Amino acid sequence: MGIIKIKNIQVYAYHGCLVEEGKIGSDYRVDVSVKANLQPSAQSDNLKDTVDYVHINRIVKEEMAIRSKLLEHVARRILRRIFDEISIADESTIEVSKINPPIGGNVEMVTIEMTLKREN
Repeated sequence: MGIIKIKNIQVYAYHGCLVEEGKIGSDYRVDVSVKANLQPSAQSDNLKDTVDYVHINRIVKEEMAIRSKLLEHVARRILRRIFDEISIADESTIEVSKINPPIGGNVEMVTIEMTLKREN
């Protein structure tokens, strides 16, 4: 077993419950880790045998572009796509962070973390 991690994917998106958030948007940070059997790719040196981080990055950017009220909703969509599109993924954890959230205080970011395991 091994882990592929993609850290600090930076995206500008329009998530949130407030009408203003849908109009002006915010900066987001997304971190993704995917557990998978990396031994075949370690042996073959072939991209088709591993978790392609370019593919993960594309999934994140495409799903972050779809407005959601809750970060949990967009995180779940990203996790579902990882399992639908990357057959060797066994478990994935995602952190979605809203930078400078509009919560009436000096807060650097708000983060939700979610993990999903493949059901056999």
